[in-house]
Amino acid sequence: MNLVLIVIDSLRQDHVGAYGNPWIHTPHLDAFAKEAVIFTRCYSDALPTLPMRRSLHTGIRTYPYIGHRGYKGDGDRWLGWGPIPEEQDTLSEILGANGFRCAFISDTYHQFKPSKNFHRGFDSWIWIRGQEMDRYRTGPVIPETVYLNHLNDKSKDNVYVKRFLRKYLNNNHDRRSEEDYFPALVFKESARWVLENYDADKIFLLIDSFDPHEPWDPPIHYRKLYDPDDDVVDQILSPYYYWKEVFTPRELKRLQANYAGEVTMVDRWFGFFMDALKISGRLDDTIVAVISDHGHNLGHDPQDKGIVGKQGHPITRAVADLVLMIRHPNAEGAGTVCDALVYVHDATRTLLGMLGVNPKNEMEGKNFWPAVTDRSFKIRDHVTIGYGSLITVINDQWWYNADFWGEGSFLYDVKKDPKLTENLADKHPQVCKEMLNLAIEDAGGEIPEVVHRYREKTKVFYFAEFPFETAQRGVSFR
Repeated sequence: MNLVLIVIDSLRQDHVGAYGNPWIHTPHLDAFAKEAVIFTRCYSDALPTLPMRRSLHTGIRTYPYIGHRGYKGDGDRWLGWGPIPEEQDTLSEILGANGFRCAFISDTYHQFKPSKNFHRGFDSWIWIRGQEMDRYRTGPVIPETVYLNHLNDKSKDNVYVKRFLRKYLNNNHDRRSEEDYFPALVFKESARWVLENYDADKIFLLIDSFDPHEPWDPPIHYRKLYDPDDDVVDQILSPYYYWKEVFTPRELKRLQANYAGEVTMVDRWFGFFMDALKISGRLDDTIVAVISDHGHNLGHDPQDKGIVGKQGHPITRAVADLVLMIRHPNAEGAGTVCDALVYVHDATRTLLGMLGVNPKNEMEGKNFWPAVTDRSFKIRDHVTIGYGSLITVINDQWWYNADFWGEGSFLYDVKKDPKLTENLADKHPQVCKEMLNLAIEDAGGEIPEVVHRYREKTKVFYFAEFPFETAQRGVSFR
């Protein structure tokens, strides 16, 4: 049996048709879902981008960030934003030792920055260059008139936004057709690798697509599926702020359409890859898993709480709820939904179990595949999500969000209020205390020293505390 693991960055669960969205165009993901198990309550123990991937690569929690430190070549504002610890084995190392030919194809450039090592253990890795602020190209100079096309009056004087756009547009100045966009490059390269490695007895391919992460600038025909008019500034960046302070309703609609268009573009090229996997003959003996790392608020209120951005406080379902779909070649559980509460690192252990591979060293992840056929099989009674010095604890009834010290508590009854609109923290202080205690227990029984040190650094993820330009400078588009 083979394994293909596909990570799709910033994909909102509620922007996939198979998860109930009635208007999004995701035909290939929806077709895949009919042959897979859909998991509705998968969460990462740590957010955002790199902390989640550390857990996925290793089957070991990133939270509570023990041993975290800053590294040369990248910022350290985000707890857990570092390389994979040397003492932890990765999926590629485990499967490579069990006779798998392992490849990693990605445009998620954070994994390849100085001091990062997410390509460790792979026989082959391919880095598609040019996302965001990737130090890829230094010329030509992008005229101000080009990037001002994406900035309204509120943003046009923001030096941080302009610097970001200059670099991104410089990196991608030579795109001529859809096949030059990142989803096409990532999934075409992945298809090529599958077809060229027909001789391998067993393969493990990790595909990691940074899109639909911002900037949201799909080819115009994708955007026009959701916003056909051309009467507004073409918004492609998240302000990481309250949208009413930055956008008009018309500008927000354009931004939402650009994100949706990028989702549909990713879906198209995902379908291209799946066709290649089928043509290669591998689909008949390959487990295929699709997972997102987090979502992104887009001002779809009330559930997005008036925000366009991803943040740890108040964390929303748009950010925290992950896509997870697993297709077994023997059609086990095909077309079913599993509502078990699971972590990302549980998915790692589960995939190894499905392959019949036992890791030499212990993992913290649990094999949840038995829950697919036995709904009484209990994996976990709660999950804890860390986002810097902020925590979220979720169980079958409650969704609790605060910082490690219990400040800024949000408490929602998930069953009665699935969009998390009514904060019940003042009405249920004892429940808040119990949920906070669960987070601290999961951290080892006390607040880690590193969290104390990073308390002020991660405060940017509290909303309503900073003016727009300060928030932009703090987030740096990660």
